[in-house]
Formats: sequence, structure tokens, C-alpha cells
Amino acid sequence: MRVVAIDLGSNSLTIVEYDCEKKEAVNSFMQNVRTAQNLIESKKISQEAINRVIDALNCAKKQINFNSAVVKAVTTQALRVAQNADDVIAQIKAKTGIEFNIISPKTEGELTLKAVKARLEKLGINKNFVLVDIGGGSTELSYYIDGKIYSKSFELGIVTTANSCKSLEEIESFVKQKAKEIEDFAKKFNNKELIFTATAGTPTTIAAMKHNLVYKTYNADIVTGTKLTLDELDYYLKKLLAMSKKEREITVGVGRDDLIVAGVIIFKEIYKILNKNEAIVIDDGLSMGVAISACEG
Repeated sequence: MRVVAIDLGSNSLTIVEYDCEKKEAVNSFMQNVRTAQNLIESKKISQEAINRVIDALNCAKKQINFNSAVVKAVTTQALRVAQNADDVIAQIKAKTGIEFNIISPKTEGELTLKAVKARLEKLGINKNFVLVDIGGGSTELSYYIDGKIYSKSFELGIVTTANSCKSLEEIESFVKQKAKEIEDFAKKFNNKELIFTATAGTPTTIAAMKHNLVYKTYNADIVTGTKLTLDELDYYLKKLLAMSKKEREITVGVGRDDLIVAGVIIFKEIYKILNKNEAIVIDDGLSMGVAISACEG
């Protein structure tokens, strides 16, 4: 069986074509669609954003074979809070034939953790772990402890943070305030021996920079398994801030250059909350978890 798993996030559209028998991805697609742009002010997904999603999906169909595949499409925080969510889903279905399902934060956390757990096992790591997934509209913190999953979603994302702040100082203050809820949740597990893992665009982008990769040369196989220290986050944040807008666009991708700084500051705060100095970066995320889950039936 072949699955095409689609994740429409607050910033990106990510698609994985997955072979259930081989238990591996055979193709992938990712495009920045900025779903949540201006969502805070308007409470709605803009028509421009809807059009970007439709265009991206139709573009993906030229690269990935949707025919005879089981198609599973999920969407998360931006559509959870948008007042026009039903209309957005209807428009996308009418123009692409793909119907999205808005999943709960709990389901999102569990599916993403499923993907990361599978990847860690392939890397030979079979230990309890904590996972941070920094998205556009929310951040999920998930714990895998002795076969049990404990997951919670927080309304702190790179798009919402970047859109709410005008300076680096404002971002730092905003993140610190919003992260108090994350800290309260994490305190329950502070006495556990856990590996710290991270997924989504911010960790993978910084890991790519460590390997001298830019947006166009990004390689998931190289990035997955990369270890990032807190000092390295500081180093690459300074490097990004010193770049011109054009240089940042080359490094992290057009449409992401104003978001990545917010993402790094959120990532740094999570290190401090968890009292960790090193994280293992995993490229596999929600779309991979959706694919694996679909194969399991």
C-alpha cells in the first residue's frame, strides 16, 4: 500500500509519499504557504493564503503520484482557531479534490511522536525521550516514557510570535511570558532520564546550517540525527541576525526569513525549561506520523 500524507500547518504544507511495505518515504514535497498570515488580526484565513495552499497542492500533484494512493490530509492550529475553517476546507476540496481533517492538539502530538520514535529506532536509539515540535501557530511538547505518551499543545508558534512582535527584545519577552505554561507542564517530568529531541522547521534549519546546507541544498538524511547544543543555537542566531534579508532568504528560504529568528528564541527557551544542553534533530514530523498511522490501519 502507498500513502500520501499531507500536513497543512500555520506556515508550511508538507507532503510525504510513503511505501507501507518498505516502511520508508519514496517522495516528499514542502512549500511555505503562510496559512496563518494576518490570522491574529482578522481571525480568518485570508483568501490569498487559501489560494497559496491550492496552488501548492496542485504543484505537488505534478511531483507526487496521488493516483491509487491512500490520501490522508490533516491540518492543525491555524484551522483550529480560524472562524472560516469550514469555508477554507470546502474551497481546497473543490479546487484540488483533497479534503482536510482538523486534528486535535493531542492527536497532532501523538502522530508526530510516532514518526520521531520510528526514526530514533532506525538510528538505534530505544530510550525514553521528550520531543518539542515548534510549529507556525503552536508548539507541542510530548513525552514518551516507558511506552506511555504525555503530550500538550501550547499557543506559541513562530508565525504568531513573529506577527505579534516588532523587535528581538519584544520576541524574547513574548516567548518568555508564553513559555510559563510550558514550564508548568514540563515540571511534572523533571525527575526523568530523557533524551531531548526536536522536529519542525526551526531545528532542521539550524541543523542544516551546521552542515553548511542552505534551503535549496537541504538534505533530510544529513540533518536527521544531528546534535545541536544551546551554544550552537546562540551562534547560528547571531549569524542569522548579521545576514542581510537576501542572505537569510537563501539560507532558510523565501517567506521564512522573518520567522526563523522567532523559532530559534522559542527553541532556546525550551532548552532552558528542560534543563538540557543538547538536542537530537529529527526531520520526520506530523506528515510522516500520519503516513505510518495510515499504514497501521
